[in-house]
Amino acid sequence: MSEEPNREIDPITLEVLNESFVAIVREMRANMVRTAYSSIIYEGHDFSCVLVDGEGQLVAMAEDNPVHIFPVPMEVGEMLKRFGDEIHPGDVFLHNDPYTGGTHLNDVAMISPLFGGGGMTIYPVVRAHWGDVGGTTPGSISGKNTEILHDGIRIPILKVIERGELNRGIVDLLFHNMRVPDERRGDFFAMLATCHTAHLRLEELAGKYGWGLVLAAKQRLLDRAETSMRRRIAAVPDGESAFEHFMDHDGHSLDPIRIRVKVTISRDELAVDFSGTDAQNEGAYNVGPAMAPSAAFSVIKAFLDPKGAINQGAFRPLGIVTEPGSLLAARYPASCAGSMEVSHAIVSALIGAVGRFAPNSVTGDLKGTSNHIYIGGNDPQSGKPFLFYEFPAGGTGGFEEHDGNSATRNFTEGDFASIQSIEVIEHIHPLRLRKVSLREDSGGAGLRRGGLGLLREVEVLADNALLSISSDKNVIPPFGVFGGGPGSPNRFVVERNGETLPPSETPGKAAGFRLLRGDVVVIETSGGGGFGDPLDRDSGQVLRDTMAGYVSEEGARRNYGVFIGDSGVDEEQTLSLRRTIRMNRNSLKAVQKKTTHSKNSRRLCHVHPESAEHMTLALGALVEVGGKMGAPLRAWIEMDSEMAPGSLGLDSLGMAIIGVKPGEEVFLVPLGI
Repeated sequence: MSEEPNREIDPITLEVLNESFVAIVREMRANMVRTAYSSIIYEGHDFSCVLVDGEGQLVAMAEDNPVHIFPVPMEVGEMLKRFGDEIHPGDVFLHNDPYTGGTHLNDVAMISPLFGGGGMTIYPVVRAHWGDVGGTTPGSISGKNTEILHDGIRIPILKVIERGELNRGIVDLLFHNMRVPDERRGDFFAMLATCHTAHLRLEELAGKYGWGLVLAAKQRLLDRAETSMRRRIAAVPDGESAFEHFMDHDGHSLDPIRIRVKVTISRDELAVDFSGTDAQNEGAYNVGPAMAPSAAFSVIKAFLDPKGAINQGAFRPLGIVTEPGSLLAARYPASCAGSMEVSHAIVSALIGAVGRFAPNSVTGDLKGTSNHIYIGGNDPQSGKPFLFYEFPAGGTGGFEEHDGNSATRNFTEGDFASIQSIEVIEHIHPLRLRKVSLREDSGGAGLRRGGLGLLREVEVLADNALLSISSDKNVIPPFGVFGGGPGSPNRFVVERNGETLPPSETPGKAAGFRLLRGDVVVIETSGGGGFGDPLDRDSGQVLRDTMAGYVSEEGARRNYGVFIGDSGVDEEQTLSLRRTIRMNRNSLKAVQKKTTHSKNSRRLCHVHPESAEHMTLALGALVEVGGKMGAPLRAWIEMDSEMAPGSLGLDSLGMAIIGVKPGEEVFLVPLGI
């Protein structure tokens, strides 16, 4: 096959081919929406499409989920390694194995090679979330999974169509091990039809321009994206930044999970090192080797080169390091059902670290979790099994120019729906949506407020349904930056006969909680973190927020120091209240303490018992420590009588994260959780 990499291409033709690649991807997406059987695909858009070349390099994507797309080169590499010369025209492959480039088992990739010009050319890959792939609970994803065998059926690179002939034995075996198999089968053929359409369009393109020119253009586009990314990185001063982010827990204990990252910029290259991240855990919150690079690239691209093309070339200046056996490079038999929660946590860690290099682009933390919610059982009217799956949106962080967005998706989630249609849900499931609204006071307070989360109440109209949840940021909320407050954490409860029941003893992680007819599942999603000091927010804007139902009057007083009376803002009382709040902030002097360490992954901050009593903080209380830098440090109180009253002990890494030196002032904020 001749790619003619040095062939000259005029700029107009190059742009025509570039937009043609993207147009093909968009037509693929339209086909999936029109033909899929699962509402989570045609309503929720939980799928992604991409074009790759013969080596598996990303050529073009559209409004797709980055975490769906960026692992694809590793999956194609696995296909090439395992099948090599046994790949023929008409072959189609399936894959979902996290250990060889997949995300979690529900995300099934279909790879459909196209041959022309002497070999594999440019061809489509579709990844779609299959609502159930077997496993222990309806929907397969559960916050209580402990090994990958609980996650469902694991598909290595598997040839399901050979030279155009469907292997019915393999397909039947797959669908016989999945709940609601008719949906799965329908989605399979929708993916197949989508790939077929892409083949037709690519062959039309090659018929017009010739494969040589098409492939030469592809190479130019990849090189151009690399040049753009290198230019953006080089514009940032060389340096190093570290951050530490905590997930709630693994679903089996209440110990937090630590993700540690160091970002280094040297000339036109950027390295991301996740060394020091916790080992793989007993729960569902692990990922295979593709997820950390994918999530990291999403943040770096958004911060440094948001308008540049997204293809394999943009990856070339980046180096990603993970430790084998850590939760970011887990080994068998670790469960990866909660991979999306881990991916969101990586994004949060990178926001904290990359924000040091791009302070004008930094944002408060995002709602930061997929909020996988499943309700499954038997429909009393049809007698058939049903499976409701939703991933309700939340708030994004405030940023320099504007408040965060409410109840929406963020830049790491493509065009996923923020909220599924009430009419569709009630039509196909024995459920009733009792209430849907924005969640008051959920956005982190700040000069720029974080976006609000959702409040959603789902009534169950079936007997003995099962509820499973996989979520993060139920204990440790999204952080604000530059003094902004945290967003409200996620909350999931069941209301039954006037009683409020937690579906699990570990918040945000539930597996097969039995629901009765008439139960109401109450879903409250997290808001985004705030940006800047909330006492600097215009009081008139706070008033408008209260009138819109975004902020309560009590929240206005507590978080913004704004007193609202019958006739609007009482400016005199507001001035007095803000002065009082500023005076009562917990200001301490930073002391470097070599013995500061993490206990059960908890970062400890040392304070004298007298200081803790003054701040009404108990041993082990979760706090935020803020300094000069954008994002705060999360830590747990350790009593230390050797500390001087009015001081706070941190190790060198903790001090580097918040950008303070010994003797400088830090602010400590109890999170009250």
